[in-house]
Amino acid sequence: MEELIECICDYVRKPYTDYAIMLNGEWGSGKTYFWNNKLRSRLESISVNGKNYKTIYMSLYGINSLEEISKKIFIETNPMISKSLKKFVDNRQGNLIPEYVKTGLDMANLFGNVNYNSDKLDFSKLFAIDDKILCFDDLERANVDVIDILGYINNFVEHDGIKTILICNEKELATKFKNTNKEFKTFIASYILDKEGELVTKEDKKLAQDKGTKNKPLVNVLEEKISSIFDTANDYERIKEKLIGETFEYVPEYAYILSGMIMKYSYNEELTDFYKRNTHLIISTFKKSNTRNLRILKHSLNDFEKVFNEVKKNYNNVPTDLLKNMLIFTIAVSFEIKAGNVSKEKLKAINSNEEYDSIIFTSKILNENNQFYLREFDNKYFFDRTNSYRFFKFVEIYIRTRFFDEKVFKDNMDEALSKPQEDKNLEKNYKYKEMLNGDYFKLSDTDFDILWKQVLEEVREGKVAFKEHVKLYAIFRYLINMGLIQVDVQELKQKFVLGMQISSLKNQENNTEIDDSEFDINYELDDKEIEEIKEDYIRIKEKTTQEIASLKAEKLFKLISSDIQEFYRSILSDYNNLPVFARYDMEDLYDKLELIKNYDLYNMANMLDERYKDNKELFLNEYKNLKRLSDIILDKNDSKTKTMKQVLLINISKTIQDFSRKYGIKK
Repeated sequence: MEELIECICDYVRKPYTDYAIMLNGEWGSGKTYFWNNKLRSRLESISVNGKNYKTIYMSLYGINSLEEISKKIFIETNPMISKSLKKFVDNRQGNLIPEYVKTGLDMANLFGNVNYNSDKLDFSKLFAIDDKILCFDDLERANVDVIDILGYINNFVEHDGIKTILICNEKELATKFKNTNKEFKTFIASYILDKEGELVTKEDKKLAQDKGTKNKPLVNVLEEKISSIFDTANDYERIKEKLIGETFEYVPEYAYILSGMIMKYSYNEELTDFYKRNTHLIISTFKKSNTRNLRILKHSLNDFEKVFNEVKKNYNNVPTDLLKNMLIFTIAVSFEIKAGNVSKEKLKAINSNEEYDSIIFTSKILNENNQFYLREFDNKYFFDRTNSYRFFKFVEIYIRTRFFDEKVFKDNMDEALSKPQEDKNLEKNYKYKEMLNGDYFKLSDTDFDILWKQVLEEVREGKVAFKEHVKLYAIFRYLINMGLIQVDVQELKQKFVLGMQISSLKNQENNTEIDDSEFDINYELDDKEIEEIKEDYIRIKEKTTQEIASLKAEKLFKLISSDIQEFYRSILSDYNNLPVFARYDMEDLYDKLELIKNYDLYNMANMLDERYKDNKELFLNEYKNLKRLSDIILDKNDSKTKTMKQVLLINISKTIQDFSRKYGIKK
């Protein structure tokens, strides 16, 4: 951020410029906050040839004419006009000076012979701004043709050398150009296409179908014609090239901006402390939303204040982890709904945390695409959270309707606070453990009959630890052979396979690897009787391991850009035996490698050497993707003359090739 400020300051320090600069960034990303809190004061502290510049900020939001811009600049530059009038004109509703203000001011004394009420008055001639820096914000939100505004601003910049900064969202500008007078453009394009005989008729479609060919969709034909006739974008690019000397991309410092947001809650000491302690969590959740809209983040923190206050008032001893999950959920739902990532109905349809969990688990097992959004939502925001309570209906209702439902709030909180103890007690009292330790022989006939049926239900519901399934299945087969229980063998197998799938998903949800099992079977059984369940066990285990690797890979490789030292530590310890390279996009990895420092590229080759020197199995598992990375490196760095970065990238490729030879992989 400091580098950006210095670049803009360098522009202002130049004795003479005949161009403006542009600060481009997404809506809600904090550009105006950056101007008000960091940039403005720095610019006004600059001294050039013994004089200090003053800044004039103007939002073009809702501006309807170029005259309104001139009036606003005139008000700002005239020291004799009262602050109350300046404040009124700065209001978006006050662009046009009303009659009562005209009457209240002695305009004749201010302007001499100038008739203020004249319709022909040119306000642009009534101010001098050679010692000012002009800042025009919200360029894309003006109700005037942007090309006209840029032409107007060009008069200051090119002819008078006025320092000028434009703040905008160029992506929205492009959309605005494209959609201006859409109906009129479509009508003209349709008329011309019809005259040229290019419109597709029903007969043309039928003829194309008979021939087995396809006509280009009408919407595409119209868009191409509109682009060729109304090439407004080129007009914009032409005038931008003439007016804008430099364009800077604004990437906010989230920690700094968030700190400013949190300060506004200083009256609520407990909430402020909670926000400060969880700054990393707020920023992480914000980034996961894949937007840069800080306005939505600001609103979500306001919403959470209500949630936090109610929780603390009614449940003072609430666990911190539960509060953290509420914070994540509040921010996540705010972004999903307010940023338009999902319709309100998607989350509205879920009534409880139990239903939320159930949908996610069953949809993964059955691969139900109609619930794909909820799986993505949970994976995106709760990827590294292990607390089982993650859906708060009262929060969803509050964000969607602005109504705080006290009854739903109490129901949610009572359930959330009882669930950890309930889960702990359930796990402690699982009946399958009695089957595994052989205590069932001590039971009465009635109690034994109850026990095995309870255990089979625990298997079906995925409550059995994953590694215990094969052994437990062998016990059931043994008891069937003994004639002690009567269960169809195929039905038994189906329940165990389903149970293993659910149990493995719990490992995936908790981001933990599956424990290995030695298949320690102490019963005299024909191997064929349990061979199939062993194969199912291994298949499910391998699939889940790969899925866990995918989830962890996404998290791990992000560290290359944000904290490469942590990346090195993690990949050689926490991830030392997990095939994360096999589950990550190598094109994206190459892009990340190109951006890191040369020193870190050098260390990357050393890391690969350390990772694979004694682990042939892991290298073979990841080789397909590693070779892909090696090929990308060689393909993109094949020039005769090379930079140091290119040489270091090629060294990574060479390390991969060396291991492929070491472990006997044939090309």
